[in-house]
Amino acid sequence: MRRIWGGRRLESTYRKQLPPNTKIGESWEIVDRPEASSVVAGGPLKGKTLHELWTQQRQTIFGDVAATPRFPLLIKLLDAHEKLSLQVHPPEPVAGRLGGEPKTEFWYVAEADPGAELFLGFHDQITRKEFEDALRDGTVADHIHRIRAKTGDAVFLPAGRLHALGAGNLLIEIQQNSDTTYRVFDWNRTDPATGKRRELHIEQALDCIDFNDVAPALIKPDGELLVKHNLFEIQKWNLDEPREGSPFGQFAIICCLTGSLSCADVGLVPGEIFLLPACLQNRQLKPRAPETSLLRVTIPNCSDAL
Repeated sequence: MRRIWGGRRLESTYRKQLPPNTKIGESWEIVDRPEASSVVAGGPLKGKTLHELWTQQRQTIFGDVAATPRFPLLIKLLDAHEKLSLQVHPPEPVAGRLGGEPKTEFWYVAEADPGAELFLGFHDQITRKEFEDALRDGTVADHIHRIRAKTGDAVFLPAGRLHALGAGNLLIEIQQNSDTTYRVFDWNRTDPATGKRRELHIEQALDCIDFNDVAPALIKPDGELLVKHNLFEIQKWNLDEPREGSPFGQFAIICCLTGSLSCADVGLVPGEIFLLPACLQNRQLKPRAPETSLLRVTIPNCSDAL
């Protein structure tokens, strides 16, 4: 996905084949949307889309999961060569009224350059009127809570949290299946392709922002558990020896962070992501290099038995 703030790091770090001379900000790795869908790369289901698997073989591939029109998660790689706009995603009650989709998300910082920042919530209590005044007088950035990012940081972003990703961050983003973003401030930049500033969505954003969200913290891991929410459960594993990716009958999504691993004779290196089907017999994740680590993603129906 071309983005004004993107770069070439998905190519240099993760060996993605990118179109030349283009700023690429996002790679949608696990996706089931009308405009994009993941496709099975090999094996007996080669060529099938994620949407076809979800609608035609849900029990076999995903196990006992809630029936929704589309696979409920969207997983991306993000390369922020420049900082993203200050933005918010709508909570469910507001999303319907505004004609958008609710979106709660999770960030894992795969790499952070020295000085890279995360912009999360407000550093002090602020009212909607005070925020609107700051937008008008150009001082809105002064009110945002900033955290110096480092590799391995994890962030939970509930819908309604004002946020922006700072320059120099390479992320894995795990989110609700949504593509609704309301930009409230874009650092006064213009898009080189058009010479114009990008559209803002100030009124919609003001209806979504949680103005009581003051100084949110990074996630503090509870052992291997990073976050457990009704939308997703995410664990980080240091894979020192072979280990079952999930119990038989439950699917999982595996994101390689460092080192390399294999499952059922399929290899995975950093930046690669696969879906472990509920029906797969050989479920062992095997490290193939020292200091192999991964993110393991499930949805609640699949994690309750763990």
